[in-house]
Amino acid sequence: SDCRWGEELLLNCSFTGISTIPEGISQTAITADFSYNNIKTFLCTDGRNKEWMLKHLNLSNNLISELSLTTCRNLPALETLILDGNAIHIFTLDIPTPAHGSYGKADRLLPALKVLSVERNKLNTVPRGLGLLQSLQTVRMSSNGIQHIDLNDFQNCSQLKDIDLQNNHITKIHPDAFRELNKLQVV
Repeated sequence: SDCRWGEELLLNCSFTGISTIPEGISQTAITADFSYNNIKTFLCTDGRNKEWMLKHLNLSNNLISELSLTTCRNLPALETLILDGNAIHIFTLDIPTPAHGSYGKADRLLPALKVLSVERNKLNTVPRGLGLLQSLQTVRMSSNGIQHIDLNDFQNCSQLKDIDLQNNHITKIHPDAFRELNKLQVV
């Protein structure tokens, strides 16, 4: 592919016109930039069973419409995930358990993730299961179609400091939606 390697183990595949993440990319990259391409799907497991050392992943300005992070067991060091400017309308973080209709905990789901950015997408709700991202400190969801902030939207997000919800269509916020967020500084 036309991907370029830079300093600090940076893999730059931006503006290369790719539609899938190339196979055989080294597991040693610390930063990977796949922005401004034609990627429609991103599957963490895509035949990559080895753990990546990746800390920063940029998938902004692609064509992703549905995303599930429930299978992301091979990105234990990922700290920043940027998904801005896609067409994401379905974003799954947790696994529904059909028997009870409740949501099960996905162990080891991106244990180091601190920043999740899904600005300028087509989300109508806050993605369920944000609390499974135990290290999450910043979540950016501006310029989506979010209408309600429910009681459990930020449940178990004990490390959350910054929530950006600007330019949405929010008409209702549950009075206790942010109550448990003791470290929250900016909404």
